[in-house]
Amino acid sequence: MGSAVGLCSSPRAWGCDWNIARLLCFAAISWVLMTQMEVGAWTYHYGDKSDYSWEVARNFCRSFYTDLVAIQNQREIAYLNSVLPHHRTYYWIGIRKINNVWTWVGTSKALTKEAENWASREPNNKGRNQDCVEMYIKRDNDAGRWNDERCQKKKRALCYQASCQSSSCSQRGDCVETIGNYTCDCYPGFYGLECEHVVRCKNLDPGPDCSHPLGEYSYNSTCKFLCQEGFELQGLDTLQCLESGNWTAEAPECAAVKCPALAAPGRGGLNCTHWHGDFTYNSSCAFSCETGFVRNGSETLECTALGQWTGLPPLCEAIKCPMLDSLSRGQLNCSHWHGDFMYNSTCSFSCETGFVRIGSETLECTALGQWTGSPPLCEALKCPVLATPGRGQLNCTNWHGDFTYNSTCAFSCETGFVRNGSETLECTALGQWTGHPPHCEAVKCPVLDSPDRGQLNCTHRHGDFTYNSTCAFSCETGFVRNGSETLECTALGQWTGHPPRCEAVKCPVLDSPGRGQLKCTHWHGDFTYNSTCAFSCETGFVRNGSEMLECTALGQWSDHPPLCEAVMCPGLAAPGRGRLNCTHWYGDFAYNSTCAFSCETGFVRNGSETVECTALGQWTGSPPLCEVMRCPKLRGLEPILMNCSHPLGSFSYGSVCRFRCTQGYFLNGTSRVRCQPDAHWSDKMPTCQEEAAPYFKQVLLYMGGGAVALVALLLTGMLIALLIKRLSDKEEEKTLLNPTSDLGVTGVFTNATFDSNL
Repeated sequence: MGSAVGLCSSPRAWGCDWNIARLLCFAAISWVLMTQMEVGAWTYHYGDKSDYSWEVARNFCRSFYTDLVAIQNQREIAYLNSVLPHHRTYYWIGIRKINNVWTWVGTSKALTKEAENWASREPNNKGRNQDCVEMYIKRDNDAGRWNDERCQKKKRALCYQASCQSSSCSQRGDCVETIGNYTCDCYPGFYGLECEHVVRCKNLDPGPDCSHPLGEYSYNSTCKFLCQEGFELQGLDTLQCLESGNWTAEAPECAAVKCPALAAPGRGGLNCTHWHGDFTYNSSCAFSCETGFVRNGSETLECTALGQWTGLPPLCEAIKCPMLDSLSRGQLNCSHWHGDFMYNSTCSFSCETGFVRIGSETLECTALGQWTGSPPLCEALKCPVLATPGRGQLNCTNWHGDFTYNSTCAFSCETGFVRNGSETLECTALGQWTGHPPHCEAVKCPVLDSPDRGQLNCTHRHGDFTYNSTCAFSCETGFVRNGSETLECTALGQWTGHPPRCEAVKCPVLDSPGRGQLKCTHWHGDFTYNSTCAFSCETGFVRNGSEMLECTALGQWSDHPPLCEAVMCPGLAAPGRGRLNCTHWYGDFAYNSTCAFSCETGFVRNGSETVECTALGQWTGSPPLCEVMRCPKLRGLEPILMNCSHPLGSFSYGSVCRFRCTQGYFLNGTSRVRCQPDAHWSDKMPTCQEEAAPYFKQVLLYMGGGAVALVALLLTGMLIALLIKRLSDKEEEKTLLNPTSDLGVTGVFTNATFDSNL
């Protein structure tokens, strides 16, 4: 009891105030009055003299024992209820509500269903703050059960002395107290009564770099894998031995690094060499282009160890011809199949009204990058030469040469004379003037007004709208004059023509493109200045050209009308030993094209029979393969000998097998069979039967010379028949062994070699 007295001399050691320390010291001094219950190495201790609050009771237990009792199962509860004496205030046990969870304070573990033993309708937190637990010992009702209580209440302390030590369970598991002993709950990867054994995994083949902290190929061993340059791991690069005795995954393998798959460029070809698989490390691919196209990029690419090609795939670009310009006073209309002014582009030339073409109408860009000729010229048409009228003057404006298309000639008269006839003549696109030359006469004219969407500009020499007065008409941008540009007051008092109107410039009427639609907005009349037209295409077709056109002030659309062209799919070719039959509705391998595949005799299709080009430019499936038909394998066992040739593969269509027997046996059945297109042999395999010669020898001994002659005759006939059959078989063999003239024939005898005399 010296230790108890020592604690009382220093109450601060309890971590509580003086009054609590006095109570604890009293309890320590009363140690001799405590009752002990010892069960093996784990013992229970309780006080029978004083009651404490829960905290003081716990400090008491922790000072002299391990802690307030921690109950693990119902058996332990029954034991405590049977051995402890009844006390009116009952006993504190080592469980408390922490963060709203009932927790064993001695082990810091949450209460389990196995150990739970609440009294009826408990815990109820009656009066609140009931965070500690008492145990009813030998109570009339609910004996051995628990009740939640306020921690400040005074009750007896129920302590326990633990049997687990720091070295228990090899420090590889949790030490679990039991009545009179303890058990080890081993950590993952360990087993045994004291967790002394380590789980092992199977050994790995030599090669990986491994570390074994707990023993060779044991729990927590790690192995790392590496591959040579150009190869990469298929699987995890690091494996670890798990608690189950299994590795985290199967050992990985080294596979060649893959580069992105390459495809032949448009208008070109692709030829590849693969050493470790399609488009893998060290694969090399060469590119070529069709006639009229030139390669833009590297000729050859190689797959590197990084899974990248040594460069970008090249393009096959059409050869370019010199760019052509529109003609002066003419138009240029080109069709470009492979890009502007590229190979196969065609350009047609036309001239404006009043001009005529001198030279070729159409030029084409050749595979040499040259046009088939020189661009033409547009020259203005000529009208007859005009003369000055009597009593008047002639004034001409020549835009394209004297008296040519669009030349205008104005006539005037002397003072006192007015013109009788047109004031102005113009050279038309037909090479004729708009009228006859006028005469000069005196005149007065009516007043003129400005046209709608136009302006009027007049010159009056002798007063408003009198003799020699001239009036010019003009229109706003996008409008053209319908009538004479200039009027002059003639000698008859009339203008040389009617005042003109300003009308919206007209563009050519547009139609919806084939497989497409047209939607227009017209501000000044159908297909006139400022009209806009939008183009769209049906599903499976794409627009080649501008989406929107606008009618300009020159009466021309802002671009050529577009076309709706079918979406293209990649070109297909017949697989080996097969045929390809396609139906193209909108062009080769275009939208809605369908292609059917079939195979030669003796071959069967592996894959789809038909594919179709979709609106996305993709086929509905991959092209199939034609695989050779195979017959059941044959085996030759003595005394039968077999020799086979396989032109298309082992025991496949066209394979021929010959048979013969070892000495002392003869062949019963056909001497050769052939694998047919239906994967069946042409006949059953023959058998070998023992010859009858020994029997004939015995007969000859008894029958004498006459019998010898008879037997010789019979044998001679059999040999002749056998020879005829053998020659016939050889002719058949030539046919069977050569189903296709360009295939090699190979054969290996089974168990023996044929006699060269047969």
